[in-house]
Amino acid sequence: MKKILLVCSAGMSTSMLVKKMQMYATIKKLDFEIVAKGIAEAKQELSSYDAIMIGPQISYALDEVKKMSSGKPVELIPTQVYALAKGEDAVKQALKMMGE
Repeated sequence: MKKILLVCSAGMSTSMLVKKMQMYATIKKLDFEIVAKGIAEAKQELSSYDAIMIGPQISYALDEVKKMSSGKPVELIPTQVYALAKGEDAVKQALKMMGE
């Protein structure tokens, strides 16, 4: 199982995107665990995830999260993908991040 973490300011604003990503992953029979967490909580668990996706509203934290991620792939979620909750696009980004 691949674990994907979406990080936002409080862990709430990404919930719709998480749901859409989970729906797409289920349709494609991908064994993914996708969760959203606030930045404060996420910092303590970064090494537990295969891909870390940062919400555009906290783009300022990208470099810090990269430094703390133990070499795990970390990328910003594009604003359009995030704002429109494009689950398919977000899953495809995560797959690419993980080299799949």
